[in-house]
Amino acid sequence: MKLAPSILAADFARLGAQIADAEKAGADRIHIDVMDGHFVPNITMGAPIVASLRPVTKLPLETHLMISNPDLFLQEFADSGSDSFLVHWEGNANLHRTVQTIRALGKHAGVAINPATPAAVLEEILPDVDQVLVMTVNPGFGHQHFIYSTLSKIQRVRWLIDRVKPECDLEVDGGIDPETAKLCIEAGANVLVAGTSVFGTKESVDEAMSRLRAGGEVTYANRNNRIGKNGRQHGAAADAGRPRVRGL
Repeated sequence: MKLAPSILAADFARLGAQIADAEKAGADRIHIDVMDGHFVPNITMGAPIVASLRPVTKLPLETHLMISNPDLFLQEFADSGSDSFLVHWEGNANLHRTVQTIRALGKHAGVAINPATPAAVLEEILPDVDQVLVMTVNPGFGHQHFIYSTLSKIQRVRWLIDRVKPECDLEVDGGIDPETAKLCIEAGANVLVAGTSVFGTKESVDEAMSRLRAGGEVTYANRNNRIGKNGRQHGAAADAGRPRVRGL
């Protein structure tokens, strides 16, 4: 299980210090939400923020591009220090070309899908990506409530990954707290993006991340142990494990 604190909920007056706190607390990567006011109804941050963070942390900087025409900005973010990119299936006229552009820059590539987008759209692009992000809220704003109907989709994406590319990460983003984290991991996720529950509580960043990890790691271990006892290792394809949900 991996944790990716999202700086969307951080205190930007103390951004460097909070990133350092997250790194000390065991974060696996830093999640950077980039929004342009067109693809989603909000404007957040651009490449200068990535450039300012690069000297501050050794953690991978994961850049989630919730923007129109992401291809136009990949080079700029790569030059600023982004280690990986998440681009949306929605609204992308040639997703394969975008992913190949990311690869050509020497960066990790991931594809994100919104709550209303079916898992089936991932089947053709999955062999080319390192990660899939399932949005568990509608993209655009922090502090939203988790959409529970996305849990069955996480299961379907997990089945696809196990069948097509077992080494691919399955990340979830939106409304992740200690309780919803357990549900997502049980459904098949192995990377949790958390903003408000890390940076927006009265606890320290270390305490908040410890609470997320505590239940999440137990659930992750139990899930993998159960899979092992059933005779199928995590990541192995098995039609018997396919979720029986209409539309894949």
